[in-house]
Amino acid sequence: MPDAVRALAPAKINLTLHVTGQRADGYHLLDSLVVFTEAGDGLTLADGPGLSLDLTGPAAAALAVEPDNLVLRAARAVGASRAAFTLDKRLPVASGMGGGSSDAAAALKLLAGRGFAPPDTAGLMRLGADLPVCMAAPAPCRMRGLGEAVEPLAGVPALWLLLVNPGQGLSTPAVFKALSRRDNPPMPEVLPRWSDDRALAEWLAAGRNDLEPPARGIMPGIGDLLAGLAAQPGCLLARMTGSGATCFGIFAGEGALQDAARALAAPGRFVLATRSLPSAR
Repeated sequence: MPDAVRALAPAKINLTLHVTGQRADGYHLLDSLVVFTEAGDGLTLADGPGLSLDLTGPAAAALAVEPDNLVLRAARAVGASRAAFTLDKRLPVASGMGGGSSDAAAALKLLAGRGFAPPDTAGLMRLGADLPVCMAAPAPCRMRGLGEAVEPLAGVPALWLLLVNPGQGLSTPAVFKALSRRDNPPMPEVLPRWSDDRALAEWLAAGRNDLEPPARGIMPGIGDLLAGLAAQPGCLLARMTGSGATCFGIFAGEGALQDAARALAAPGRFVLATRSLPSAR
């Protein structure tokens, strides 16, 4: 019997998220700069008599074990039938950090170590639009199209990140439905190499998350989180990730990051001080 193996399913952070169009079938076109963090969910794979998933961790109660859970769907997609997964669910559900997709990508990577070839890009997209970029984790990436066009990026430094979620989920379809403009400008075709975190934060300030305004309209508390982050000493940039409701602040150093984490802690909130993973070169 093979030994149990474990993988991190890191949080996905959209440093930018430009909505650049909408196809006739209703799907939206995106242009996003994505990084992954040192923190996330943990997934363990062991041999089992069938396909199963056990849940542990502080966010486990919010994630029901159902036949369409992404970890199980990913395993079925590659034909794995004797796999016992345990998911240590630490990231909030429906929080804009790609938790479910990152969990599924971790499952596919663990299964690849046991001889199950991952699906092609079309197969990944059938599991979810964030699967291709999560399969590229932990490399910083540019994600375009519907999510299928993923380009690993050089020159992205590590960032001290404070992640704050109000403790409420936010529906991605509802946020897209509330979007007022769907043909916004993309990022520049050629992205620079940033010398350090301050240079990247300064460049990001000219970018956007086009889903932030509709998300704030649905959940006004997002604006309070962003204002709270921006007001902290050492905060270089405050923005929402994905379709929300998690917001992030980029901080000038670990000391300022930890001070902000203590200042913004509140009952019911998810507050996580972490660091993003840089480019390999």
